[in-house]
Amino acid sequence: MTTIASPFATHRAAAGPGRFVDPFVTADGSPRASVAQTALETLWFNTGTLCNIACVNCYIESSPTNDALAYLSLEDVTRYLAEIAETGLPTREIGFTGGEPFMNPDILAMLDAALVAGHQVLVLTNAMRPMLRWGERLSDLARPRRDRLTFRVSLDHHTQAVHDAERGTGSWDKAWEGLDWLGEQGLRVAIAGRRLAEENEAAARQAYGDLFHARGLAVNAEDPSTLVLFPEMEADRAVPEITEACWQILDRAPEQMMCATSRMVVRRKDAAEAAVVACTLTPYDPQFELGRTLAQASGSVQLNHPFCAQFCVLGGASCSAP
Repeated sequence: MTTIASPFATHRAAAGPGRFVDPFVTADGSPRASVAQTALETLWFNTGTLCNIACVNCYIESSPTNDALAYLSLEDVTRYLAEIAETGLPTREIGFTGGEPFMNPDILAMLDAALVAGHQVLVLTNAMRPMLRWGERLSDLARPRRDRLTFRVSLDHHTQAVHDAERGTGSWDKAWEGLDWLGEQGLRVAIAGRRLAEENEAAARQAYGDLFHARGLAVNAEDPSTLVLFPEMEADRAVPEITEACWQILDRAPEQMMCATSRMVVRRKDAAEAAVVACTLTPYDPQFELGRTLAQASGSVQLNHPFCAQFCVLGGASCSAP
């Protein structure tokens, strides 16, 4: 199995000695929390970790050179869509993430296959040149299915300065070029943003809403399905482990976690076939690789990673549409 230096290693080191080691027991000897799959509502396809830009805090270090997760093929996607259909899984949503999905040469065919299969489709993109180069071909595919296809565009903050600091000088203007094009095509747009540590959610949504109004973008900033605000992930922050007792203490439930209702398909570099991992955040960690089929990957997930605590349990976030 291919392993690379990744932000996950940084988060593990920052968590503290002895933490996130034993999948079943925390450092203080308490039973570690786990999450059983209740239903596969969302299946993600990671189209590959190559991206046209390298963001400072990218969860999986996508970049123009990181191909640790290779391009998925149309054959990979259709195999899992067929398993969903043949086994009657209640999968409502198919998500495409990366890297930048529109760099994958099969992306339009993969989007089409998921739409033909009758699913709601969500594609995560930075809306920059890789998306725009598809131009009319993308518009022709998307417009007849605009009620079932959503483009979730990354806009890391409601200010240009913070967004460009994360994604590179000029990336704000390039993202808005793509957003304006999507709007001109009449396509459904959502925004993936971040709420900085010092911001409360209400203030962040208000600021995004003011921005959308000023730019003429038809996105409701108060709707968590159209403006998804992710918690800021801090690599040097100590992260607590989640025990079975935490569910009651935090007034959270296992079935609220992302891994209760979703899985992600990846193809590791040089791997003979694709594999299914627990979630979008942990594709490099071998303990979260659950099998080659959706059936094999339908068991419980031990919350043995800092992101399980920081992003999901404490952060209350999910990559899937509410």
